[in-house]
Amino acid sequence: MKKSGLVIALAFGITSAFAQDLTSKKGEPILPEAGDWSIGIDATPFLTYAGGFLSGAGATAPTMGFFGTSNAILGKKFIDEKTAYRGGLRLGFGSSKSAVKVATNPATTPTTYVDDVTKTSGTNIALTAGKEYRKGKTRLQGYYGAEAGIFLSTGKTTYTYGNAASTWTIGKPHATEAKIGATFGLGARAFIGAEYFIFPKMAIGGEFGWGLLLTTTGEGQTVSESWDGTKTTQTTVKTGKSSSFIIDTDNQNSMFGPAAAIHLSLHF
Repeated sequence: MKKSGLVIALAFGITSAFAQDLTSKKGEPILPEAGDWSIGIDATPFLTYAGGFLSGAGATAPTMGFFGTSNAILGKKFIDEKTAYRGGLRLGFGSSKSAVKVATNPATTPTTYVDDVTKTSGTNIALTAGKEYRKGKTRLQGYYGAEAGIFLSTGKTTYTYGNAASTWTIGKPHATEAKIGATFGLGARAFIGAEYFIFPKMAIGGEFGWGLLLTTTGEGQTVSESWDGTKTTQTTVKTGKSSSFIIDTDNQNSMFGPAAAIHLSLHF
């Protein structure tokens, strides 16, 4: 009888230990709460570092990386402990300029040089939004939901030559502009995943998604000039348009990131 009572007490104690509040020794909540924000980053560098450190093979210190292929900053805002809004944003505008020294034409003595200049510019914009619902009462949390997104990408390169066109080889074309057709994408997906909270408000997880993606690429063009002996002649070559439509898992519909990629979520 005493043994039975001891077994029951022990079982109750173990159950109570596992059923205790999910807080750290300092009283910090383990799981996200209403009002929390979260950002997601690629967990691969950290897992690689941990594996190399534990195996004794050595490892390079990890760095934070974008999660997904769109290079968007991904975040969440928790309405309550079981519901969150998700969003992603990328606003990219860039330009560069480079110059190459070439000999003056016609040649001079001593040799003098002029610059052939190349300028490039581009735009990358991505925006996603969705809603997530969570399940689970332990460190292991499942979640599911849906989101939609759009993206836009453009690019242009211009070439300027230091030597006058009248010094060019007759009939030889010189590219002056290359414009990439604007690419526009529209997608939507359903997702399901899980996270395990290894520390307070810090979790490692992964998710699968399935959805659709529509992309269209507009007409681009390449402009060139040539010298015919008396004047310059401009030629414009158009590039064709293209479009695609796909309904598939994330590893094919890659607007939102690769399927089952491991991520690290930081809540605050």
